[in-house]
Amino acid sequence: MGFFEKIKNGLTKTRDQIKTKIEWIIQGKPIEEDAFDEIEEALILADAGLDTTELLVGALKEKWKRGYIKTVEDIKSSMKEEVQKLLAPIEAPIAVNDTKPFVILTLGVNGVGKTTTIAKLASIYLGDKKKVLFGACDTFRAAAIEQLDVWAKRLNVEMVRHADGSDPAAVAFDTVKAAKSRGSDIVFLDTAGRLHTKANLMEEMKKIHRVISKEVENAPHEILLVVDATNGQNAIAQAKAFNDAVGISGIVITKLDGTAKGGFILPIAHLLKIPVRYIGVGEKIDDLIPFNAKDFAEAMFD
Repeated sequence: MGFFEKIKNGLTKTRDQIKTKIEWIIQGKPIEEDAFDEIEEALILADAGLDTTELLVGALKEKWKRGYIKTVEDIKSSMKEEVQKLLAPIEAPIAVNDTKPFVILTLGVNGVGKTTTIAKLASIYLGDKKKVLFGACDTFRAAAIEQLDVWAKRLNVEMVRHADGSDPAAVAFDTVKAAKSRGSDIVFLDTAGRLHTKANLMEEMKKIHRVISKEVENAPHEILLVVDATNGQNAIAQAKAFNDAVGISGIVITKLDGTAKGGFILPIAHLLKIPVRYIGVGEKIDDLIPFNAKDFAEAMFD
């Protein structure tokens, strides 16, 4: 299955929800102004958020007033056009360039698929003949270290770990130091998803940032937040909190397969303007695909 088909499958529920609403309100009738209230509701149900929905519906209304929208197909093609325009600025791959080691600090609350995402990204870099190193910085949850270790063995990737309950920043420091001595190209630091309070978690992320920047210039080179598409608006709140604390350079969206909340990516583009690097559309190792604004917009409305 190609990239586009995977995205299209992942957005099935979101697309069907919006499409059904639009087709139901029009039903072969001339398009009246109150139809846009229903379109607004459909987008809000898809978790596009109020501000972003108003922006999109406002653009549609303007086209309708100027006579460019007369049919259901006109609405869908116009929505596709506006969504692509909104998403285009956040379509940006991770720029590894010649930086070595390239350090990727991965963030995300528990349960979003962070460790599995690290494995999928590692698989992509391994396919490019890069030498990868894992750092198990989530020392507060033994299961997190073990899960990363399972992936490390499966992918034949080396991993730096300390005892349970160790200082995560110390693990991060030792990992980047090991990366330099072993000639690693890419370093993934897996971090905690939850501490006793949100403030503690954010302070821990800042400490890791400070420590590794002393060992490797400009590290981390990518601060990657993993969010779960099924969390909708809550995922946006997570992105804002992490971005305010440590400054996110990119986002990976997981579990896009089958959710009706795929519209939540629109406020990320509109309000947060954080690049979306990859989207996860399944559980297989190759089900993490580069984000493409055109494909996403097409799949959302076609």
